[in-house]
Amino acid sequence: MNLAAIIDPHPDEACAIVSRGQRVTFGELRQQVASLRGALVAAGLRPGDRLAIVSANNWYFVLGWLAGLGAGLVVVPVNPSAPAPELQRQLAMVGTRAALVGPAASRAFAALDRSALPSLEVVVETGGLDLDGALLLDELLEHASAPVIERSADDLAVLMFTSGTAGAPRAAMLTHGNLLANLEQIQASEARRQLPTDVSLGVLPFSHIFGLNVVLDLSLYAGSTLVVVERFDPTSAAEAVVNHGVTVVAGAPPMWTAWASVAGLAPDTFATVRIASSGAAKLPVETAQLFEDRFGVRITEGYGLTETSPVVTTATGGTAPWGSIGAPLAGVEVRLVGADGEDALIGDAGEVWVRGANVFAGYWEDPTATAEVLDAEGWLHTGDVGIVDDDGNLYLVDRVKDIIIVSGFNVYPAEVEEVLDAHPAVAQCAVVGVAHPYSGEAVKAWVVLEPGRSTDEDELAAWCAERLARYKCPDKVMFVDELPVAPSGKLLRRSLR
Repeated sequence: MNLAAIIDPHPDEACAIVSRGQRVTFGELRQQVASLRGALVAAGLRPGDRLAIVSANNWYFVLGWLAGLGAGLVVVPVNPSAPAPELQRQLAMVGTRAALVGPAASRAFAALDRSALPSLEVVVETGGLDLDGALLLDELLEHASAPVIERSADDLAVLMFTSGTAGAPRAAMLTHGNLLANLEQIQASEARRQLPTDVSLGVLPFSHIFGLNVVLDLSLYAGSTLVVVERFDPTSAAEAVVNHGVTVVAGAPPMWTAWASVAGLAPDTFATVRIASSGAAKLPVETAQLFEDRFGVRITEGYGLTETSPVVTTATGGTAPWGSIGAPLAGVEVRLVGADGEDALIGDAGEVWVRGANVFAGYWEDPTATAEVLDAEGWLHTGDVGIVDDDGNLYLVDRVKDIIIVSGFNVYPAEVEEVLDAHPAVAQCAVVGVAHPYSGEAVKAWVVLEPGRSTDEDELAAWCAERLARYKCPDKVMFVDELPVAPSGKLLRRSLR
């Protein structure tokens, strides 16, 4: 098997993707992917080598993803807006051997210290980036094709950077079997099943597991048409829905909030949409109700994690109550486990445990962190707390872990605190998530200054922006004389919240 083979069964003339106004059929896509696959193999890349894709949502990403998988490589999608220091850390962490760099990431990639990345030997650019020693993608598409390399279900397909359920940012290992299993699990759901006649909106970032597997891979697997959008703007994205007759929209809560509130959209803007789903973070009930009242479309909410490829549950058919994340997909087991280790009763809170073929293989080169979340029986301890009602509908009520979720992206406080602590004026700091009407949560920092030193909120914000992706940077900094700690000396984050 090989996940790249999901594009093989579909008719040559069927439209696979629409990117930058250009339509690419499945026949054309197969030919382009085979040529790039051949070029990657000819460049000396071997199964198991890591290929980073540093690109926004576009045709370049799709080619790199499918060609890398087909060559047996382990693909590493990276946020194209990440600043150079963060990009450097991620590429070094997984020993990246090759990188495909899209236009949006050229500046950060050019600023990398390549001497600190000795394993990075092959760079493919999309033109106009002027990267030393880089191969041009257009030229590689003239290369002789190479066959798809057979992989087993347990072979790694992708490393997805995540704050995970176990602490500091790390790379989650997802196999070909994990990703394919979740596609099959979603397709087994009548309410979520995607059809060859569907047109899907590809606006969620492909560098996020939701965008990668639930949007890109699911559309290719179903033989649908995917309209690829590089950057979300509520008005232009709504125009794409109308112009292309989009029938499937998967989004994160900030997207739905923006559409529900932006002026000027006609009541029939989403008239062609038959599946509207939300995930990556909790969808405010008010947003779902406002969207349905305004456009007549019901948003179904689901739940998942990077470690589950990602979908675990989905609300179906509009029957689940507001605020529910629905019920587990077929083939996915879910338990709610109390503090005593026993299954929680109906209506009682318990930690969400998940087991199934979609559950990941662990964290890259970190067996300790893996063992903290994945037990001997294959149960993933998510760190999320939920309850179930009499009808089997699940609700999330809390998190055991300290992760902050900003617009569906995980932020681990320790990563932000490490950057703030490096500022010469900062003696101590603490970071927590606080409620935000647009992004769900925002990053807020409390800072104790070094004696005799001074700084301000703008300076610390700029300091973080040079070292972290924008969504990880504090929206607000509070200067305090001391931080709250327990008698043991442990920081009391809950009191800051």
